[in-house]
Amino acid sequence: MRWNRTIQTVDVHCAGEIGRVITGGVLNIPGATMAEKLAHLNSGNDDLRRWLCSEPRSGPAGSFCLLVPACDPAADVGLIILQPDQAHAMSGSNAMCATTALLETGMIPMVEPVSVVTFDTAAGLVKATATCQGGKVVKVTLDMPPSFVVAKDAVIDTPEWGPVRYDLCFGGIFYALIDVDQIALTIAPENARQLAMTGVDLRARIAGLEPALHPTTPALNGVSYVMFRSNEPDGALRTCTTLRPGRADRSPCGTGSNSNMAAWAARGRVKPGDVVVSRSIIGGEFQTEFVEETRVGPYTATRNRVSGQAWIYGISQIGLDPTDPFPQGFTLSDTWGS
Repeated sequence: MRWNRTIQTVDVHCAGEIGRVITGGVLNIPGATMAEKLAHLNSGNDDLRRWLCSEPRSGPAGSFCLLVPACDPAADVGLIILQPDQAHAMSGSNAMCATTALLETGMIPMVEPVSVVTFDTAAGLVKATATCQGGKVVKVTLDMPPSFVVAKDAVIDTPEWGPVRYDLCFGGIFYALIDVDQIALTIAPENARQLAMTGVDLRARIAGLEPALHPTTPALNGVSYVMFRSNEPDGALRTCTTLRPGRADRSPCGTGSNSNMAAWAARGRVKPGDVVVSRSIIGGEFQTEFVEETRVGPYTATRNRVSGQAWIYGISQIGLDPTDPFPQGFTLSDTWGS
C-alpha cells in the first residue's frame, strides 16, 4: 500500500447527523484569521474538501470537521466545517461532534463533571461546555455566535406556491427560515426527499436575489441554507434544514436554531431566559436558551446557548493512492441530484 495523502478521523454523530472529526493529516490552512482560512478553502485551494466529501470516499450526507491551530489565543482549536457544497464557518451539531471527539479521545484532557473547549471559528469564538460522566460526554452546550435578523417576512414569488415568506437570519451562517405550511408539506421522514429538493431550489432562488451581506466579515456572506420550520403542539420548534446537493439535516440544526431564536425575539415571542426545544425530522432534540440581547453592526442580536449530545461510532483512516483515478472524487445524479 502506498498513499501520498493520509487523513485520520474520529467518526461521530450528533442526533443522527454525521460529523467526521479530522484528528490527523492536516497541519494547517493558509490565513492569519479563521475567516481568511475559510475564504482560502472556498476561493483558493478546494482540493481537500472535494477529496473527502465526494465519492468514493464519502457521500451527500454528513460533514468533516476540520481542526486547525486557533488564530485567537483565547481559543483551544480552530474549526471549519467541510461539506459537499463548500466549507462553512460554523455548525452546531458539528461543534458538538468535535467537542466529543476531542475530549473522549484525550486530545484535550477531560475534566469531570465539566470540561470546556473553546473553538475559533470564522463566525467568532464558540465556547463548548461539556457535561462529562464516567469518561463520556453526555451533553454539550455551545455559546453560539450572536444571531440577528436581516429581513423579516421577506417574500419571493414562486410559480408553484405563490408568494413565499421567509426570514433572512444569521446564526453562524445565513439562513432563509420558511414556515413549511407555505409549500403544503409537513416535516416528517416520508417527506424528506421532497423537502430537501424544494429547500435547495428555494435557496438558489433566494440567493440569486439576496446577497446576505455580513456587516463585519465578508467571508460569511451568502445564503447557505433554507430551514423549514413549524410549531409543535407542545411549544417546540420542528425543523428541517436542507443542504446542497439535496438532503435533510438529521439533527435539529444548531446554527438554524440559533437563527430562529433571533427571528422569534424580533417578533416578541421570546425574552432572555426562555428556552426553546428544536426537534428534528427524526425526532432528535436541541435546547436553545436566549441568554441576552446584543448588537452586531447595525442589527439587534441575540446571544444564545444551544445544547445537545453526540456519540462516537468509529475511527477511520482515509488515504489517497497516487494512481487513484479520482483524486478529487466525483458525483452522480442518481445520488447527488442534478
